[in-house]
Amino acid sequence: MPKPVTTGSVSPVSLAEASRFWFQLGWVSFGGPAGQIALLHRELVDRRRWLSERRYLHALNYCMLLPGPEAMQLATYLGWLMHGVPGGLIAGGLFVIPSVFVLTALASIYALWGQLPLLASVFAVLKPAVLAIVLMAAWRIGRRTLHTPLLVALAVAGFLALAAFKLPYPVVVISAGLIGLGAARWRPNLLVASKPHGAGSSDSKQDRPGALHDDDSASPDHARFSKRRLAVTLLIWALALLLPLAALAIAGGWSGTLALMARFFTRVALLSFGGAYAVLPYVAQGAVEQFNWLSASQMLDGLALGETTPGPLIMVVAFVGFMGGWNQSIAAGLSPWPLALAAVLVTVWFTFLPSFGFILAGAPLVEATRGDLRFGAPLSAITAVVVGVIASLALFFAGPVLWSGGIFNPWAAVVVALALFAQLRLRWSVLQVIGAAAASGAVLAGVAALSS
Repeated sequence: MPKPVTTGSVSPVSLAEASRFWFQLGWVSFGGPAGQIALLHRELVDRRRWLSERRYLHALNYCMLLPGPEAMQLATYLGWLMHGVPGGLIAGGLFVIPSVFVLTALASIYALWGQLPLLASVFAVLKPAVLAIVLMAAWRIGRRTLHTPLLVALAVAGFLALAAFKLPYPVVVISAGLIGLGAARWRPNLLVASKPHGAGSSDSKQDRPGALHDDDSASPDHARFSKRRLAVTLLIWALALLLPLAALAIAGGWSGTLALMARFFTRVALLSFGGAYAVLPYVAQGAVEQFNWLSASQMLDGLALGETTPGPLIMVVAFVGFMGGWNQSIAAGLSPWPLALAAVLVTVWFTFLPSFGFILAGAPLVEATRGDLRFGAPLSAITAVVVGVIASLALFFAGPVLWSGGIFNPWAAVVVALALFAQLRLRWSVLQVIGAAAASGAVLAGVAALSS
């Protein structure tokens, strides 16, 4: 089994230890891509020092270019970098499996009773805490990456492009990459600071312990490009897609519910550039209008549940699959459970399988580009835009959190301030902030129930 490369002053990390972290992460990865990327950065770069800032950003930039959930792909990449294919599969799998269980359980409760009163109290506290995490993500990554005027300008442009002009996310990313490519060719000094960023600060490199996978450490053997490994990965990826699809078609027909879901959610996975918000209208159109798997009202309820559960927001497809199987069975006079649960497995498999393939096949090529300005410059420009994107997401979340129903919510603002204080002054991890917020919400729910 591949072993991590040991560099710097951090002790080697076993696959079992890493797996425990990925398992914990899967249960607390609230906040959508921005919050999840912030969580990964805080835990792996700042606290555990499993990899350096530059290695983290190099991986993040690649994941931002791919269709699919960026944070899940980033976890898969980092797990693969540390422990090879087993590490990547465990990291990516444990990132999504808890959310599958949670959303399936909530979908079951929804299908049976149609209401979830406890969640309102819990997430009234959790959502402002997540907003604080997103704000910290933009600040931390921006402070360490925006070290030239061009990169600052790109961050501002990325913020305005999404927040003010509503430009498609792929257009923003591709434009940033082209600007970085042009700067690398004609004015590379626009992307490289004249002195190390943060020199003399508490976060400068000389004041921080070396990382397990540091800036200058060689890629581990399993992370080096091999034509043979690439061919084997592509073959397994194709079989993992085609064999289950063939089995579903044989069992229920090419136009059967499960085979239809498999084909539809494969298209969803390949079209989901720009995150879940960009592709969810396509999901809603297909599931509600084209295939009649669920109603528009049910789709909206599913989106609300997806917003309030851990894991990628695109995991709302599990709710769509469950309700599609449930409604189809009820209409046919059959027990709803077998088809509903099978539909969850099918939608999750075909939605997330492409992401594993993109990482396991492409990551060795990406690792080989470290230090190459021709590839690094576009990725640096994309990182700058990502800072603006995260800031725009913070603004997007701030509206419904702080001005719910058009009225300012002072209690939500207090929670945001407390969560920022806990991260900045008390040095709480994202896991601690989320845990404290969820526990506080549960206590408030219990008090409200006892007093009613």
